[in-house]
Amino acid sequence: MIIGVLNQKGGVGKTTIAINLAATYAKSGLRVLLVDADPQGSALQWSAARDAEPLFPVIGMAKPSLHRDLPDIAKDYQVVIIDGAPRVNELGRAAILASDLVLIPVQPSPYDIWAAADTVSLIQEAQQFKPDLKCAFVINRKIANTAIGRDVGDALAQFEHVPVLNATLHQRVIYAESAGQGLAVIEAEPNSEAAREIAALSKALTSTNEKKAA
Repeated sequence: MIIGVLNQKGGVGKTTIAINLAATYAKSGLRVLLVDADPQGSALQWSAARDAEPLFPVIGMAKPSLHRDLPDIAKDYQVVIIDGAPRVNELGRAAILASDLVLIPVQPSPYDIWAAADTVSLIQEAQQFKPDLKCAFVINRKIANTAIGRDVGDALAQFEHVPVLNATLHQRVIYAESAGQGLAVIEAEPNSEAAREIAALSKALTSTNEKKAA
């Protein structure tokens, strides 16, 4: 399973989600690879900041040939997570084409919802060449008990063929604190709400991919 975490808008939490998904899958016993396809190299920087033994390898592949180069590498892993680049269409297209499933993080913000159209457009373009490609929204950094936090799912309903996952990630300090130590939340606070949220997201993605395969 190759999961691309992508959004053409920057600052939506792609790297945080990619790292924590990879760690959760690795902790469950799967062979996991994290691909940093963003020229900023945030996932690589996170890996470099880490003192603990790595849970999974992180490699940099921020290049338009990603979809051609990755399959030979991916065959040695059960789960591959791609941390995609914002605003760079040729890199975004390559990451989408390399994926089995594209996860689109969206924050409860009008700007994020408006920008989601660009990412959905790229995915629909890729589906012309890869009809089995699946995609889904995940609401990230949701703030509980706010009107926009409640309404973001309804706003995303305009994208009729892109489901919004029930697994939602909330605004939590532990995501930033663990990243600063080169850790995932499942390592820093394994019993936290954040760890449970990521676990729920990983199960939702596995279920979505299994439905695709069926």
